[in-house]
Amino acid sequence: MPPESQPSNPTVHTVQSSDGTSIAYESEGNGQPLILLHGGSGTRRAWDTLRPHLINEFSLYVPDRRGRGDSSDGDNYSLAREAADLRALVDAVSGTPVVLGHSFGGLVALTAAPEIAIDRLVLYEPPVLVDEHSEDDLAARMEARLEAGQRQAAMRLFIEENGSVSDVAQLPWWPEEANLHLTETVIRENYEVEAFDISDVPDIDVPAVLLTGEQSPDHLRAGVTALDDHLDRSHLIEMENVGHVATETAPEKLASIIKSRT
Repeated sequence: MPPESQPSNPTVHTVQSSDGTSIAYESEGNGQPLILLHGGSGTRRAWDTLRPHLINEFSLYVPDRRGRGDSSDGDNYSLAREAADLRALVDAVSGTPVVLGHSFGGLVALTAAPEIAIDRLVLYEPPVLVDEHSEDDLAARMEARLEAGQRQAAMRLFIEENGSVSDVAQLPWWPEEANLHLTETVIRENYEVEAFDISDVPDIDVPAVLLTGEQSPDHLRAGVTALDDHLDRSHLIEMENVGHVATETAPEKLASIIKSRT
């Protein structure tokens, strides 16, 4: 996945989740509130390429999810705790927000949606594993490499299987800007992905815009298609000529879709 951009100078706040974990977030702009939940190997900096294309239309709320960036962490981890983090942030927002979740951030938003007051969801390839992909053991394969002292190999496995990257070693930012210190955090999230079943997706009363990239991995595209079939109020959009990280590679295209659907 592309390296994270340098931050601008928005205001930084914190909100306390239900288990006492402190969630740091930046806020800037004026307009419809829009919460941006980053994916597995990133921090809130993962949105910096996209944010300039949204700032004139939205009030942006951009957190570090727990266990990364300026947020703290709890003694125990679960997808439900991440959902509680989002609920705390929604309660701190002025107005009724749209929530945009990328990758694992989309799974968090999907899980939290029935219990939070939001205008709508925008979910960019949440990792819902279906059909033959439901037997994936990425978390265990990553953990085995990490336990063997192969931190780079563990994160490389994640990025290549989820980021439309055939050989991450050929990318100019690898490994210096790959957030290798987050490997343990990525592994625990992947265990949650593998435990999640589409039948667990609750009833959602708000509209959901589902995004997928034409060049994205098959397991992510299959999951979004199945999710579209599962939800009553969803609309699936395929983005041409992009993969899993249009947040970085095609921010104008992604921003245009967000603006037109919110």
